[in-house]
Amino acid sequence: MKSKNHKTGFSLAEVLIALIFIGLAIAALMAGNGAFTQANFVANEMSIAEFLTEQVRERTTLSHFENLHSFNKTYSPPEDAGGGALSADFAAYSQEITVEYVQATNFTQVAGSSTRFIRITVKIYRGTKEISSANWIRAQY
Repeated sequence: MKSKNHKTGFSLAEVLIALIFIGLAIAALMAGNGAFTQANFVANEMSIAEFLTEQVRERTTLSHFENLHSFNKTYSPPEDAGGGALSADFAAYSQEITVEYVQATNFTQVAGSSTRFIRITVKIYRGTKEISSANWIRAQY
């Protein structure tokens, strides 16, 4: 009788190569997961900063032009559009507001109080790190 030599199963080299590929795939997934977690954290911070900036924008829009200089300070904890302190979720954040009169022909040039234009600059901080900055012009009408 003739005996047949059949190769069954995988060789040790094939198993090792498969394990290397699986290890590389797991390492790539772990690195990707860390990057996605970091991106999610940054996006969350930017979303909160935009919310806090919009609270200031709404509050200064609803205020009389003559009263805008009263906002020229840092709010920590931040305040909402009605002037109330926001919940403890925002305790790590602060709103720094700078109010300056600017020239009618050049909004980057600071002017005396005789002008009818004010530049409002808002900086949002988480601790001591600046997250966002925005400014806009408010005109007396």
